[in-house]
Amino acid sequence: MAEESFRIGIDVGGTFTDLFLRSSDGQVGSYKVLSTPEDPSIGVLNGLETIAEARGITLRDLTARIGTIVHGTTVTTNAVLTRRGAKCGLITTDGVRDALEMRRGIRERQYDNRYTNVVPLVRRYLRRPVRERMDWRGHELRALELDDVRDAVRVLAEAKVEAVAICFLNSFANPAHERAAAEIVRAELPDAFLSVSTEILPTIRFYNRVSTTVLNAFAGPVLRDYLGSLTTRLADAGFSGVLLIMQSSGGVAAPEVTVRRPATTLLSGPAAGPRAALAVAETLGRRSSLVVDMGGTSFDASLVRDGEVELKAEGDIDRLRIALPMLDIVTIGAGGGSIGWIDPGGLLRMGPESAGAEPGPACYARGGERPACTDADLVLGYLDPAWFAGGKLPLRADLARRAIEVQVAKPLGLTIDEAAAGMYRVINANMAHGVREITVKRGLDPREFPMVVAGGAGALHACEIARELEIPTVVVPQVASILCASGMLMTDLQHDFVRSCVGPLAEIGADRLGALVDEMAAEGSAQLRSEGVPEERESLHVALDLRYLKQYHEVTVAVERDTVTRGDFETVARAFHSEHDRLYGYELSAQGTGLELINVRVRCVGRVDRTELPRIERGGGDASHAGKGRRRAFLPERGLFDDVMVYDGHALKAGDRIDGPALIERTDTTIFVTSRYAARVDDFGTCVIEARGEA
Repeated sequence: MAEESFRIGIDVGGTFTDLFLRSSDGQVGSYKVLSTPEDPSIGVLNGLETIAEARGITLRDLTARIGTIVHGTTVTTNAVLTRRGAKCGLITTDGVRDALEMRRGIRERQYDNRYTNVVPLVRRYLRRPVRERMDWRGHELRALELDDVRDAVRVLAEAKVEAVAICFLNSFANPAHERAAAEIVRAELPDAFLSVSTEILPTIRFYNRVSTTVLNAFAGPVLRDYLGSLTTRLADAGFSGVLLIMQSSGGVAAPEVTVRRPATTLLSGPAAGPRAALAVAETLGRRSSLVVDMGGTSFDASLVRDGEVELKAEGDIDRLRIALPMLDIVTIGAGGGSIGWIDPGGLLRMGPESAGAEPGPACYARGGERPACTDADLVLGYLDPAWFAGGKLPLRADLARRAIEVQVAKPLGLTIDEAAAGMYRVINANMAHGVREITVKRGLDPREFPMVVAGGAGALHACEIARELEIPTVVVPQVASILCASGMLMTDLQHDFVRSCVGPLAEIGADRLGALVDEMAAEGSAQLRSEGVPEERESLHVALDLRYLKQYHEVTVAVERDTVTRGDFETVARAFHSEHDRLYGYELSAQGTGLELINVRVRCVGRVDRTELPRIERGGGDASHAGKGRRRAFLPERGLFDDVMVYDGHALKAGDRIDGPALIERTDTTIFVTSRYAARVDDFGTCVIEARGEA
């Protein structure tokens, strides 16, 4: 008999590191350990040791049998958010070095005259201008002054920069000047991380390109050092399998590919959640779902529509523009560690500041004195202090009550219980607002989507979020607390490419478009081959960024490769008109308005074997066999405490039904079924919670 082997997904968060294991015989396991912010790779190894202990084997025995690790990380995200990335220099065209501060020339809050500009990642004296110029067609107007580049490199070397970004005007049309400058930087600053715009994002729109290139440089050394530390620790522990890194676009790539383009990991952490949510929703016969993930630090909301995860071509991270493909995720500071505080106007606020893993909420007894969401959940009776994290992290209710009393209750003239209930309501309202951002503000009705809940804290708050938005169905997967980690074993290898090709669609020949697609397809195929993907598992997806003539914003339209190569622009136009009408409620085909092409996009995908959800034993429908007793808990609909039935979530069987109010305890999460809802368990251990009228 062949020895059992494993595949593991790892999601490093701000408070917990989640691990999901699947063995070759189909068995699965989920694990959570506290993150180690000083070096996240330590938390990863701690998690692997926890798995080994649970299976009764040594760490080296475990790592020797791991075939694949898929890893999502917040290392680059945190580096940007905390401004603890590399010291960067920028070499750019003379006259435009202030583009990082000028940005698009539009203030986000146009009527707020006190709203300050975001501080660029590169200080002005480290933005070195050089004389050169290309026109928008790629014709050289002024040759590159190589002495200017050498002078810039000398200044950056004296400043001891760790990374250098190169971005010239119109280089997307002709990269010759950037390549020449890059050769000088590589020769004279061989140890510096180099980020070249035409290698990262060869597209029109200078600010998007320079900002993305600088972000790539800023995060580059941080990710390089982290992955170096991680691979060394894994190798020392005996791991010799395949390590893959989660990307913001929802795919995975090899570490050596990711290190060259670290900006692709800036939203790596939550990127796998929607893929796992799709797998869960499909077991219920649904191809669309709303995905919410409440962890220790943040709350993420995203959408899956018609079997496809929603993507966007550009976005912002802490007001800094990044123009690489990424999942369309709205993130707010609302998690189990979100701190409750009173603003100058005397109003109760929750977050965005988080207690994190250290010191953590007050109830962790790790030195935290400020009340967090978890403290309120404990005081309200939703958490069993002796059973948190399966009993591995006992909670101190007395410390939670004291923190809430001092920081919230007394300043507001409330009892401790009233203050905790207020904290619970405020953070639920914050998260409901986050869901509106991804649905209502985009013309979508949240009531039309089942809400798939992820994160260790999400299931305690899901029913109240759903009640606020009138969502009839809440879905809590068996792997809810580590949904992102489980989704990492369901993601494909993926590489995205984009080239600008600006002009009226009718005047751009099929040969030119076909050549661009072929060039990007060849580059993607080569990367997939280097990652061990056989040709029969490769697939290619083409999209065009189009707009009506004289419009400013474009619409991305998916097209077939042969539609482009044979020049079938009528089919392309019909697809564009249809998508424009869906997004904006009108289209101009009847008026004969011409279309303008901006960018050509290619996604190269290497399909991996899917991890199927395991089934559980069928029961008779009566959940009383899983009862653990009753506990006093706060009922938000009635505004009072009452005794609530508590169930062992691991003992529930398929077909069991539970009427709210009830608490369902698992080692990694607790589900609160409020009075307005009823729950049933399906064949995959998913807890499907429906409004009483819908049940």
